[in-house]
Amino acid sequence: MKAVATILIRVALFVIICFVLYQASEARLTPGVNLAIIFAGVLFTYPAVWIGRRILDRNHTDRHAVWTTTFVHFSLGFTFGVPLVRALVTHEAWRFWLVPIPPEIGYALVIVTGAASALVVLTLALRGFGAPFFIVLSRRLAVDWLYAWTRNPMVLAGLAFFFSLGVWFQSAAFLVWVAVIFTPAMLFFLKVFEERELEFRFGASYVEYRSRTPMLWPRRPHARVSL
Repeated sequence: MKAVATILIRVALFVIICFVLYQASEARLTPGVNLAIIFAGVLFTYPAVWIGRRILDRNHTDRHAVWTTTFVHFSLGFTFGVPLVRALVTHEAWRFWLVPIPPEIGYALVIVTGAASALVVLTLALRGFGAPFFIVLSRRLAVDWLYAWTRNPMVLAGLAFFFSLGVWFQSAAFLVWVAVIFTPAMLFFLKVFEERELEFRFGASYVEYRSRTPMLWPRRPHARVSL
């Protein structure tokens, strides 16, 4: 019964996030409010992650880590998801500073990075028995395939996809937003919260994996990790 209740709670939280993101995509906002959400919204990631880390450190149990992670991911659906949706639906207003690259190149990059993102999701499902967001937290530490090259292939592929969108939109302002606002907040989440949470849940196995695999930028694995 507890497992069923847990799944139902996660599904309900996911539905709430989807509803909020849909409303965000349909909202008609003034330019000032829109920019405030796009820029300031992401900044709320820092306190949300920091509070989550403090709560995580209070109790070193798997169950506590799982539930803390669930609600931190839920909060990131707002701090990352809503600003990103608003940035995408209003990207035409960002084209005052054009990228001198043909949009066809950007479109090709979007296809490639989108496919890479789908491949990472498949890898996590097959090797870590998990799914993106908090739908299903990984039950096994994924350390091979794409995860042998970098500890965060999903984040790397996602960021590459957003940069590709900026090239496709020919919007240098969108690219700057991804690089200066969105990416640092995402890296803060990975370093401050996610690494600690994975250490709690997977212990020495994760510590060993972390010691030999780069955080983000891929590197050819020198030896296969056996956990």
